[in-house]
Amino acid sequence: MEVVTMTDMTQGYEAVVVGGGAAGLSAALVLGRARRRTLVVDAGEPRNAPAAHLQGYLTRDGMPPAEFLAAGREEIARYGVELVRDRAVDVSRRRGGEFHVTLAAGRTVRARRLILATGLADELPTVPGVAERFGRDVLHCPYCHGWEVRDEPFGVLAATPMSVHQALMVSQWSKDVTLFLHTVAEEELTADDTRRLAAAGVVVVPGEVAGLVVEDDRLTGVRLADGTVHDRSTLFVAPRAVPRNDLFEQLGAELRETPFGTYPVVDETGLTTVPGVWAAGNAIGFAEQVVNAAGAGYRAAATLNGELLFADLDAVQARLGHV
Repeated sequence: MEVVTMTDMTQGYEAVVVGGGAAGLSAALVLGRARRRTLVVDAGEPRNAPAAHLQGYLTRDGMPPAEFLAAGREEIARYGVELVRDRAVDVSRRRGGEFHVTLAAGRTVRARRLILATGLADELPTVPGVAERFGRDVLHCPYCHGWEVRDEPFGVLAATPMSVHQALMVSQWSKDVTLFLHTVAEEELTADDTRRLAAAGVVVVPGEVAGLVVEDDRLTGVRLADGTVHDRSTLFVAPRAVPRNDLFEQLGAELRETPFGTYPVVDETGLTTVPGVWAAGNAIGFAEQVVNAAGAGYRAAATLNGELLFADLDAVQARLGHV
């Protein structure tokens, strides 16, 4: 699609969508089809960029993420939605409810409503080799990748005692699972943890993980600090979710603490505690898969459009009442 230049952005927009992933593009598609003047601000940092394919999205199963996003950008362009490759660095709500969004390139655009689909970043464990192989044979989500690596020897790198849950989940895809406790002490596991791990046949290995063994560009093992190597071809990790909350904080949106990060408080449509501002996708939770994010963007955009419609009708009625 043709990307709008800075000189094109001299007018205000009915909606500005910050984030060009599945949630943002889905929202933009709905708004474009509703004939709303819409701008998407895309910093080009999709969370699933390391993955070769996206899975579990009906009719798009196995599609490369970059191809999926390119198709989405082409679709929104058909309806006159504009897209700029830039980063939103500042946002404010002005008197009368209008929003000003300042971009890294220096231009400020105006919007009547906002959808923030800013997503999150995955902070990986600092074990040598993990970051380099993430999205290949170092994975985080069994629903995303479990089928492709089914029945292989799995390892699970514990980051917290909650990693037990991940080890139990991935045992559905392989009966050869080893939980490397890494920095988690054995006494941190509860009796229920121990019972369930045994029932699932998960082998528990104490001791810190020092690195990965890679041969011919393939993961072949996990090396402990004592030099012991355990043969594994797939390693599951639990990244620390780091939500991109800067814009929500600037607007004064209420945030909530969860075990998986801090996220804006939203209603069932994604509306935040700031009137006129919706959140969608991984901006509202770490577990929003591509299909969930697209649905959330659709729902937020449809609600936003309806709100604008009735606001405009009420404004017309108010003017007529003064004639």
